[in-house]
Amino acid sequence: MSNPTTVHSRRLRNIGVVITAVAASIAVSGLYIRSLESETLNNWTAEQAIPTVAVITPSSASNADSLQLPGRMEAFREAPIYARIDGYLKNWQFDIGSKIHAGDKLAVIDTPDIDQQLLQAKAQLRQSEANCDQAKATADRWLSLVKSRAVSEQETEENVSAYHAREAEVKAAKANLQYLEVQKAYADIAAPFDGVITARNTDIGDLISAGSNGGSALFEVADTSKIRVYIRVPQTYVPQIDLGTDATIHVPETPNKAYHAEVVANARSVDQQSGTTLMQLMVDNLDGGLMPGAYASVELHLKPRADVLTIPASALMFNSKGLTVATVTANNSVVIKPVTIARDLGRNIEIESGLLSTDKVIANPPDGIAQNDKVNLIRKS
Repeated sequence: MSNPTTVHSRRLRNIGVVITAVAASIAVSGLYIRSLESETLNNWTAEQAIPTVAVITPSSASNADSLQLPGRMEAFREAPIYARIDGYLKNWQFDIGSKIHAGDKLAVIDTPDIDQQLLQAKAQLRQSEANCDQAKATADRWLSLVKSRAVSEQETEENVSAYHAREAEVKAAKANLQYLEVQKAYADIAAPFDGVITARNTDIGDLISAGSNGGSALFEVADTSKIRVYIRVPQTYVPQIDLGTDATIHVPETPNKAYHAEVVANARSVDQQSGTTLMQLMVDNLDGGLMPGAYASVELHLKPRADVLTIPASALMFNSKGLTVATVTANNSVVIKPVTIARDLGRNIEIESGLLSTDKVIANPPDGIAQNDKVNLIRKS
């Protein structure tokens, strides 16, 4: 028969073993759970370390842009009006701002010298005609006498020659008279074309000298039905501006009004000092709202360039390799590509080389992004 004390001691020992086993089991389970949680935390931390980015596709259709340039306006036709003869201004008919038509008499010059020469030329012509008539009668008489041998042939030829000389004198006198009549016609100063008087630099009684060496023009006439606008285009933009390119004209005096213009001429050369090409635009001005000589703001509507791609300016990165962009491959790996800028449009950048139209470009690359880094893409909702 067992000793009660021994039985009790054995029970206590068994209970202790069970408790120890349970405690060990709980400890092992806790360590395992903690290990799983640590691994989960590490995985979550690693996933959180992968940046999430938004990507865009380079566009070629959106690179059409406008170019703002200053311009100077000139009349479609403009002419200074000088006198062709000397004299005194007798009267003028139109002042500055007056609308005129081709052939309108602008002014009349009093020409006493030409008038006197005309009188003399008319008298000279009458005298030459009288001498010619007398010489003709003499020549005819001698020609009739030479047939009967009443006069010599030599004397007859001399009289015929004298008649021909008188005929030449008549022609010379007529030519001189016609010349003076043409000169007298210049006393009436006529408008060369339809337009507007932009300057009047003479008044009644002024001494008038013929030609441009006599001083400033008497009048200045401009045809403002159309306006020529001259601009200088930077060399890099010239390939995008063809003849017929549309433009919009704005002037300071009417800021809310726009005029449609069109490129009609290209100098086809680059100025060495400014690096620009001179171009001419034409704009209708039937309402007279545009003034020759005035400043204009010209907005050229450029055509898209097929050889460039447009991306946001935020996609550019600058490092030791120069300008680059970050693209994403099909397996979400980063590929850094060096690029060349064609034009800086402010919020957008035109890329001339380095990108493909199928590339997925990171719109806002995070700091420190490098080649072959993994990224997550923002999913579109």
